Amino acid sequence: MNFAQGIKMAFKSIMANKLRSLLTMLGIIIGVTAVIALVSLGQGATKSVTEQVQSLGTNLLTVNILGRGTTSTLTAKEADQLGDISGIQYLAPASTSNASVKNGTESVSVSVVGTNSEYADVREYKVATGRFLSQIDLDFYQKVAVLGSQTASDLFGSGNPIGQYVQINGARYKVVGVLASKGSTTNGSSDEVVMIPESSAERLFKQKGVRTVYVQVQQHDQIDSVVSQLEAALSKKFRGNTDSYRVFNQSDILSTLDSVTGTLTLALGGIAGISLLVGGIGIMNIMLVSVTERTREIGIRKAIGAKRRDILTQFLIESMALSGLGGVLGIGIGIGAARLASTMLKMQVEFSVQIILVAFVFSVLIGVIFGMFPANKAAKLKPIDALRFE
Repeated sequence: MNFAQGIKMAFKSIMANKLRSLLTMLGIIIGVTAVIALVSLGQGATKSVTEQVQSLGTNLLTVNILGRGTTSTLTAKEADQLGDISGIQYLAPASTSNASVKNGTESVSVSVVGTNSEYADVREYKVATGRFLSQIDLDFYQKVAVLGSQTASDLFGSGNPIGQYVQINGARYKVVGVLASKGSTTNGSSDEVVMIPESSAERLFKQKGVRTVYVQVQQHDQIDSVVSQLEAALSKKFRGNTDSYRVFNQSDILSTLDSVTGTLTLALGGIAGISLLVGGIGIMNIMLVSVTERTREIGIRKAIGAKRRDILTQFLIESMALSGLGGVLGIGIGIGAARLASTMLKMQVEFSVQIILVAFVFSVLIGVIFGMFPANKAAKLKPIDALRFE
């Protein structure tokens, strides 16, 4: 018996028992669907977060001050002195507070960032209209503000906010610029924000110093050197108390993210793979029933010259056809389910041809592995015993 004939006989047997075949394939279909959908959504989420992190630049360092009491912050002067470290291109201290921002009867609650003129370069903001903060604004405690695109839209609608005034926690600030839309990051929307000079922010919120400093390194190969110099300067400031500060490297964050998401994707695939094993048990069960039902047929085939390998091949092909067809249906349903979940949950989805092929091949292998025992049992039947079976 050739392979093509075996395929033809397998599909004839499947079509003869449509409902039973569908129920047998159900475990494989669910397993492959789960693998495709879960892994695709997981990879999509990973890609989305990775793009957001990379959009900030791999040369970005973030200094967080964690100290308490009188050493809980860096003064503006101390933060600026960090910019003298060799290898630093831009440095922007930032103090962030939530505040109510009003224009007439319109009011929004947004993050107000007190920072300097280099913040736009470090965080890769673009100015759509007007200008960004300048050093003179910090030196003379100017009450000027730069609005995020969404904040400007909420407060002024389609009007031009440049030169207009807004009230931040009751204090009057002149709008000098509007930022281009940047979208959302892991920290929330980058467009629902107001930026004011760091010196003015200290007076407005009655908070001295900053707890966060963003640093843009000139060259990627200078990162380690800059980190070492930053840690040395901070150690001197906090008298060797390393628990008072942290220097975060964007590249390290990406490496950690890749490790965590890789493990998570593997775990999701493993959980979904259990359904494939359950489906394989279902295939073995139904193939054993099929061997029992077709015992006389097997006897007749052997009596007219069918060899053991012919019977073994026939039942293996049937098992593979069941699992393979289940795998194909599972791939189609899995892609559809992932796209539907992506639309409903507003998540990014990333399909991997490699994962799809692995899921299909694994489903076929399940058919081979779990079909081997029933096929071997059928092949070992003696013609005389099979013919006498009732």
